[in-house]
Amino acid sequence: MIETFLKQHGEYSNDKYFKDLTTIKMGGHIKHFVIPNTIDDLKEIIIFLKDYSICFKVIGNGSNLICGEDEFDGVIIKLDNFNAYEIKDEEVYVEAGVMAPYFSNILAKLGLSGLEFASGIPGSIGGLIYMNAGAYKSSISDILEEVTVLRRDEIITLKKDELKLNYRYSIFQEHPRWVILSCKLKMSKKNPQEILDLMNDRLIRRKESQPLDKPSAGSCFRNPENELAWKLIDDIGYRGYTIGGTKVSEKHSNFIINEGNGNAKEYLELAYNIMDKVKEKYNIKLILEVEKFNC
Repeated sequence: MIETFLKQHGEYSNDKYFKDLTTIKMGGHIKHFVIPNTIDDLKEIIIFLKDYSICFKVIGNGSNLICGEDEFDGVIIKLDNFNAYEIKDEEVYVEAGVMAPYFSNILAKLGLSGLEFASGIPGSIGGLIYMNAGAYKSSISDILEEVTVLRRDEIITLKKDELKLNYRYSIFQEHPRWVILSCKLKMSKKNPQEILDLMNDRLIRRKESQPLDKPSAGSCFRNPENELAWKLIDDIGYRGYTIGGTKVSEKHSNFIINEGNGNAKEYLELAYNIMDKVKEKYNIKLILEVEKFNC
């Protein structure tokens, strides 16, 4: 029944694994996977799943997701077809499935500044909003004006001040069943070459300082107030520390990398070990920046 219904509303598969849908390359089999064709299809899918009390999760590019090895006996929804955008002077409307690095490059070439920080973040626009993601002391909240959301059975628009935006936090983390559909961004005019030069410089710095050649979920921990997570991890001697197939990167110690056969249990054991040691030595509570699912 589920398979038949989902096939009517999108691209369906029962042969997907989290390890193929996440940048950390970990995670088990997904019983049902679907890419909805349209917003109406998405709405019908959500209503159906709620009516039958079927567990589901909407994901972006999986760049901040740690998933367990057990089969997920539910539905994973991916918004790959939500990839439209419209640019009107300095106002930008963009759907949740658009990839942030791709879109930041488009805006840069048009001389629109504000999304440069995302040029090296391998996530979707929806994912950026969910996490209020950022880099280089900038975040999506700096340019975000409103978000269109599928909430329960209705499509609504939430203004910026309704989103509870904070450091790596948004209201959507409190309401995981709300689905981010699109948003409006307010950009500013700038010389295109200046924007592209800045993005290129940051890309070079990322390659030099981050383990981009290894699967990871990006930064493992949020930076505590007035502290740097990587420095705290260094100070407890955990740079290069290994558990199973997971390892604290020797290049950047706030990255836990998959050495090829790592799993979520090992990743989280290593992460919690770090949290305990930092708490014990400095009385500082590290908070995971990555999202755990099905773990």
